Amino acid sequence: MNNSMINAMVSMGGLQQKLDMISDNIANANTAGYKRKDSTFQDLLTNVKQQERAFEQPVRLTPLGYNVGWGSRLAAMQPDMTQGAVLQTGSPYDFAIQGSALFEVAVDDQGNRAYTRSGSFQLSINRNNEQVLTTADGYPVIAQTPAGEGRVVVPTGYSVRVDAYGNIQAVSPDKNTVANLGQLKLVEPVKPGSLTATADNLYVIADGTDVDQVVQRILPADTNDVRVMQGFLEQSNVDMTHEMSELMIVQRAYQMSARALSSSDTMMGLANNLRA
Repeated sequence: MNNSMINAMVSMGGLQQKLDMISDNIANANTAGYKRKDSTFQDLLTNVKQQERAFEQPVRLTPLGYNVGWGSRLAAMQPDMTQGAVLQTGSPYDFAIQGSALFEVAVDDQGNRAYTRSGSFQLSINRNNEQVLTTADGYPVIAQTPAGEGRVVVPTGYSVRVDAYGNIQAVSPDKNTVANLGQLKLVEPVKPGSLTATADNLYVIADGTDVDQVVQRILPADTNDVRVMQGFLEQSNVDMTHEMSELMIVQRAYQMSARALSSSDTMMGLANNLRA
């Protein structure tokens, strides 16, 4: 009975995490650039028990060996980088990535970086009174500028133009002056499972992890399918039909584990109340 209670309890913990993950996916079904989370489960320690030879009878078909498990746990959770639908917005500061790549943004002044698929950008004024291309939450977008890798500074009064290869130009109001601002830095997720989703629709890499083993810079070129689309936004890749089906399956599994736990508790109570 103890084994069955532990089995049910551990499985319920993993299923609860799965329910939280599905809820997060459903809540972000309309979040631009959101990538649904997927998970994998694995069995915990499994023991093989052997019955006595006395149980081996001609009419008994049950094998003498049987497995005793300790439940299952949520082994891994990682983003599903499948391309989402692309919606045309017409805004010059909306960008969508076609292909497997992420935008890189700065999260602080110490050089820490994060990554996102959400290209809903804007022009923000920094502490130096400069116009900087940032995300909707104010994180500066990183690019390879003429002065080196850094933030995209747009001259006052100029608009931004980006081609399919991520090349950024600042255009004057009269369209007569065009300045080269560099190229958007895009990275390809080599190990998506090592990306940790955080607030503001960003992904970060855990401290102590080799960044180059998780993401690598990729340049849009004729030899690959990575492109930047200005005036478009990538929508969430959450499929509500799939998520609702998963939700019902997990709920049923959770109910079965809860019933097994309740039955084990009842059996234990009956055993404790036995009188000689």
